[in-house]
Amino acid sequence: MLVVHTIAALRAALPVPGACAFVPTMGNLHDGHLALVRQAASHGLPVVVSIFVNRLQFAPHEDFDRYPRTLERDCALLQPAGCDIVFAPDEHELYPQPQSYKVLPDPALADVLEGHFRPGFFTGVSTVVMKLFNAVQPRIALFGKKDYQQLLVIRRMTQQFALPIVIEAAETSRADDGLALSSRNGYLSSDERAHATELAQALRTLAERFGDGVGPLDLLERQALDGLATRGWQPDYLTVRRQRDLSSPRDGDEREGAWVALGAARLGATRLIDNIEFSV
Repeated sequence: MLVVHTIAALRAALPVPGACAFVPTMGNLHDGHLALVRQAASHGLPVVVSIFVNRLQFAPHEDFDRYPRTLERDCALLQPAGCDIVFAPDEHELYPQPQSYKVLPDPALADVLEGHFRPGFFTGVSTVVMKLFNAVQPRIALFGKKDYQQLLVIRRMTQQFALPIVIEAAETSRADDGLALSSRNGYLSSDERAHATELAQALRTLAERFGDGVGPLDLLERQALDGLATRGWQPDYLTVRRQRDLSSPRDGDEREGAWVALGAARLGATRLIDNIEFSV
């Protein structure tokens, strides 16, 4: 496995554009990331994994400075998973000048849910992913469904810019008790970890109640939010949206179709997100 730190070295290692599968990460890898790498390797192409903590997607009050940087450990995990090249640029390599040109995603998709509670987040994500796509020039790029809204934003960006890249989704990896794997799970205390599955449980209940038609969505959302709050959480949102575009069901809409229940909430100082796909 080759570890490179510059775009020039990466392109020297990949002389044929469009001949690799790509997994972008911020490092501090867990089994969910490794599942993405193994899925990428199944295509029979060289696998590139990027490790870069992207300042543009962090608000000033968020955890950019304390986000774990674990490159040596990450590389030890990546090689047996099927990674061929690790691209680990420093900030100056990827942003040699202040990034005044940015990708502004569709507000209808990017300014709701995560985008509402983290303004500018998807601009930062879209901009760095566009730069990484230009550096790596992959044929296939893999993104996990745990970051459901991010997956849709990147897929639409790729379509609208006519990028010759297939965006492939990977199912959410979960611990044995159902907690979605996340690098931020490491911030949880042992007591918080014992309660962390309550977010997924609340989303499953919301999905079931929505599918059963037991009440209007705004009432079901309020009940879900209140239920988490009584357990000590600070929820930002728990809602049901259409899988295809995250549009909200209107009063009188048929509930048949493909839906996703999405949520974000803080447990102590740690903010977790999760989602449950379902059909009615």
